[in-house]
Formats: sequence, C-alpha cells, structure tokens
Amino acid sequence: MGVKTSWAARFRLRQRVMASLWFGPTLGLLLGILLAELALLAEGTKLPGDWRYSATTASGVLTAIVGAMVALLGFVVTIGVLVVQQATGTLSPRYMRLWYRDRLQKAVLATFTGTFAFSFGLLRRVETGSVPDLGVTLAGAAVAVSLVLLLVYLNRFTHRLRPVAIAELVANLGETVFTEGAEAVRGAAPRGDRSLPSGGPVMRVRTERGGAIQAFDVSGLLAEAARHDCVFVVPRLIGDFVPPGAVLVEVHGGRSRPDPERVAGHVALGAERTIEQDPAFALRVLVDIAIRALSPAVNDPTTAVQVINHIERFLHTVGTPRLPGRYVLADAHGNARLVLPGRTWDTYLQLAVCEIRDYGGTSVQICRRLRALLDGLLEALPPERHPAVLRESSLLRESVERAFADPARRALAQQADLQGIGGWPGG
Repeated sequence: MGVKTSWAARFRLRQRVMASLWFGPTLGLLLGILLAELALLAEGTKLPGDWRYSATTASGVLTAIVGAMVALLGFVVTIGVLVVQQATGTLSPRYMRLWYRDRLQKAVLATFTGTFAFSFGLLRRVETGSVPDLGVTLAGAAVAVSLVLLLVYLNRFTHRLRPVAIAELVANLGETVFTEGAEAVRGAAPRGDRSLPSGGPVMRVRTERGGAIQAFDVSGLLAEAARHDCVFVVPRLIGDFVPPGAVLVEVHGGRSRPDPERVAGHVALGAERTIEQDPAFALRVLVDIAIRALSPAVNDPTTAVQVINHIERFLHTVGTPRLPGRYVLADAHGNARLVLPGRTWDTYLQLAVCEIRDYGGTSVQICRRLRALLDGLLEALPPERHPAVLRESSLLRESVERAFADPARRALAQQADLQGIGGWPGG
C-alpha cells in the first residue's frame, strides 16, 4: 500500500469529511432524488381518501415545500455566520473546528436538501390525470421532521453560544480523549523485561511535508516495528508543528530497515491540531476562552471564572493517573516496540494556569479563584503532584504581591474562593 492510501492519508480524509459542511447536504440531496423515484414507483399503494390530492393542490404544496426548504437553508447559513462571529470575537477560533463537526447541524442541512430534492422530483411528475399522492404525503411528513430538527438545532446553538456551555463541551471531549488514551497505553505497556536497544538510532524517518502532528497510528507503528524487529522512538508530541525535513520517527536496532515512506504513513500531519489524540488541545481551547474573557476589550472575569471551573475538573482527571512523560509500548509478545513522548503533570498544570494568572493578575476574582483551584489540587491529588502545584501557588502569590500594593486588597486577593468573589472564604 503506497503513501497515497496510507493510514495518515485516510485519517486526513476522515478529518476533511468530518469538518465539511457540504458532504452531509450533498448526501441528503442524492438520497432525496432516490427516494422520490422510489415513491413514484410505489404509487400503486392504496391510500385513505383524505390522503388524495388534486393536481392543483399537489403542485401548490410541493412548490411551497421547495421554496420553504431553500429559505430554511439560508436561515441555517445565517445562524452559522453568527456563530462564526461569536466564536472569533468572544470565544476562541479553535472552537470553530468543533462546531464544524456537529452532527445535528449536518443532519439538519441534509434533511433540508433531501426534502428539497424529494419535493422537486415529485413536482415535475404532477399532471392533471396523475398525482403522486404517496409522495406528497411523504413530503409533508419530511417537512414536519425538518421543522422538529430545526427547533432542536435552534435550542442547541442558542445554549451553546454561551461560553460556559462551550467550556463544558470542550472539557468533556478532552476528558474522554485523555481517558481513552490512558487505557490504550496501559493495554500496550510492555509485559517483558527486555530493555531498549542501546546506542543511537540506525536511521531517521523524516517528513517531506510540514504540519502539525494530529495523530499516530499506534497499532500500525507497533506492527511495523515488530516486522523488522526494531524499536521506533517518536521524538515529538502530538500537537507539535514539524517543518519539512524534520525527524518524525527514529529507528533503533532491528534485523532490517523499514521503508521510510511506510513508517511516515502512520503519522498524520495537518494544518492545525485536532482533539482526537490530543487532550491538551481541549485544555488549550479552554484557556483561550478564559483569557479572551479577561482581555480589556471584553473585561468579563466572571466568564473566566466559569471556564476555570471546567479547567479544574479537567486537571483533577489528568492529575489522578501516572504521567511518566514517556510511554514504552509493546507488541503482542510483550517486547518493547514503540516509544512515545507524553505530557507530564507539570506541563498540563502550566498550560492551565500560567496565562490565566498573567492576564488576570489584576483581577481579585481571578486571583481568588486560582487560589481555590490550587488549594483543591493539593487536597485531592496524590503527593507526587504537589511540588508542581506548590510552584504555581508561589507564582500566584508573587503575582498578587506585584499587582496589589494596598495591603488590604492584597490580603483580599490572596484568599481562596471557589466563586472568585461571593463564595465561602477559604474555598
């Protein structure tokens, strides 16, 4: 199998399909045409008298449906434009990647185009002596389904325009990706005592095209390494941007040398990060929303506090399991075959706290909420997590001392408060 049909190429194709806004509507359009032909073939079906229509009535109903579907498509597009403006103005441009993938939105667009194509296909067969009664009835039912989906769609996106709702969605996705990834790593951990080959790599696999590392085909890399009895060492994290010619995989040991193109085909590169194997990207989006709320143009620390609530939940999920920073995965026989870098607890914590502390350092509300977050981590997480938390706590204390010259305000900002301001002092 060549590079053009490699795992990475298929992964990029899936990403484009999932992010496209045209694939679902096009599929609905084709399905509507097909169903219209099937409905015409089934016109011999006996229907109740109330479900029979004159040619004038059928033509008027179908014409109205065709026009209504076009208008509703324009309405949904308008909502999409508003979402784009909201996301880029007060949220994070990174959120747009999640919005593109919403299945309900694709279902709504596909239903509208399908109903349009179905009704138009029937309209051309309406004649004085021949009326597709079954088709007209089904077209009416399709309109009812379209309206229900439209109401559900409006309800969802009306609520999801709120930053706190988006923060919950992103945090849930990040936690799911992290949990599934941790389980996969535990399942592939070496069961034997075979050590990694000593010395440097015997070859380096480089990328011809630059891009952000979006995902690894772990099973494919394990199988390829086992085939050549070698160990693959990946020097870069998922989410890192690699320029053309950069090293993707180092090969250690082995009876034979693998095909570089085949190995590179198990590493997906793209224009931007994805969340599929990168839970830190979810945390990045959360932090972006929080610091956008703290910007002078928005000046909404309460929204930032609400986002910090979900950041804290995410940190509790990430801080519970062991994070060695390097994962050695094994083949079916328990031999080490693949070494992947991983983010440490310190990395996650810095990403979650550093920028919010810097941008919200002059806000009493943010300082108090961050203090409560760090105190909660010290109380809930195991002792090996405490040094990093204590370092961030010390940095927060220094930031407060620099920002608040007045002793009374400084003492107020140093207190922990789960609500920022207005909660129980001390968290």
